[in-house]
Amino acid sequence: MNIPVLTLGPAASACVPGLERLRGPVTVVRRCEELAELVAACQSGLARAVIIASGAVELTASLVDRLLFAGVVVVVLTDGSPEGPAILDGAEYVAASVDPAALAEAVSRAVDRFDAGSAGSRGSLAYADPRDVPDVAVPVQADPPQPPGDGRITAVWGPPGGPGRTTVALNMAAELAAAGTSVLLIDADTYGASVGAALGLLDESAGLPQACRIADQGGFDGTALARIAVNVAIKGGRLRVLTGITRPDRWPELRPAALGQVLEAARSIADVTIVDCGFCLETDEELSFDTLAPRRNGATLRCLDAADSLIAVGGADAVGVPRLVKALAELADVVPTAAPRVVFNKVRATAVGRAPENQLRQAWERFGPAAGISAFLPVDYAAVDQALLAGTALLETAPASRLRLAIAELAEVPVAGTRRGAGAATRRREVFRQPR
Repeated sequence: MNIPVLTLGPAASACVPGLERLRGPVTVVRRCEELAELVAACQSGLARAVIIASGAVELTASLVDRLLFAGVVVVVLTDGSPEGPAILDGAEYVAASVDPAALAEAVSRAVDRFDAGSAGSRGSLAYADPRDVPDVAVPVQADPPQPPGDGRITAVWGPPGGPGRTTVALNMAAELAAAGTSVLLIDADTYGASVGAALGLLDESAGLPQACRIADQGGFDGTALARIAVNVAIKGGRLRVLTGITRPDRWPELRPAALGQVLEAARSIADVTIVDCGFCLETDEELSFDTLAPRRNGATLRCLDAADSLIAVGGADAVGVPRLVKALAELADVVPTAAPRVVFNKVRATAVGRAPENQLRQAWERFGPAAGISAFLPVDYAAVDQALLAGTALLETAPASRLRLAIAELAEVPVAGTRRGAGAATRRREVFRQPR
């Protein structure tokens, strides 16, 4: 098998004569001077592997993910210094002083491992429509590393139109934190991040973009994540928060490869991580000239794919119900492994008629997917406005609100003086312990 290789950096170029003298399967087809040249050559299908010298370019998890998506494995030459680059998943590391035969063997080994892991798979959801690139995917290691923790991730998602995703996510997190559970709330909405504003946090505190920048350099763990997260006191409990982007045009900072590492690190510092996701799942980047262009919706897709459980929030009105039906059909196509629990928010008689829960249930049985409705959250604009003005959760400003009690029941947090439904224990397992 012939393996065409690209090089980047002086140390990598110095290996070319030795590799050529071997006359083996590894053949250097181009010595690249710049990263843009390397990426363009990889995207054109010119190579199966790249040899990158340490220090020749800022090696990040996103760059490795992008090259792997193009079907190109990454071999990094290291100088062995303690200040060397962090180890990134998906890259093969060898010493710069390695002999040509060992380097060729490392390249062949990386390609074989990639081919074994990419069979029957498709490219990463982090990039635009892959119809014009080879059917490849990020390689799966023979012995994948264990996740850093056993915490659970719950994604809160829903269609456009303001169904109340942030309200549900924030208050579920607050109820669990006040009950003594270790909780991390992440704002991953790339269109309208609002968790920070809802909690009265500084607009400059963009925690998730900062975590993604550090994770993109490799070596990210729960300790680093704990330093970045903001601690918010909730009714005697502590809620960790990673605020989102401060402006919509900052969405490229939430690179899916780095965000995936942040989510894995979250499992080690919190029993439950609740992610407020963006609404959009479409892949409109297929109109782009660059098939490897980052997706704005890649962050949402990565969160939905990584989540152990998913709550789909829809508006309880004549517009919100059909929007949710269509959005769930799109979700099934994009993330087939998702098993959403349907929650209707802002339930009120003025929108759907008398006995609104029965009306919604009948409409859903007739037009909706097979999955039933898991919860109905009553409308309470006054309580929500009061919580927003105070920069906190409903349980502090309106503890007796029907909306607060319904969200507490959804989170399976017992509230003094209230009677919980018979199906409560089952719903708790579904929200936080549902197997993937």
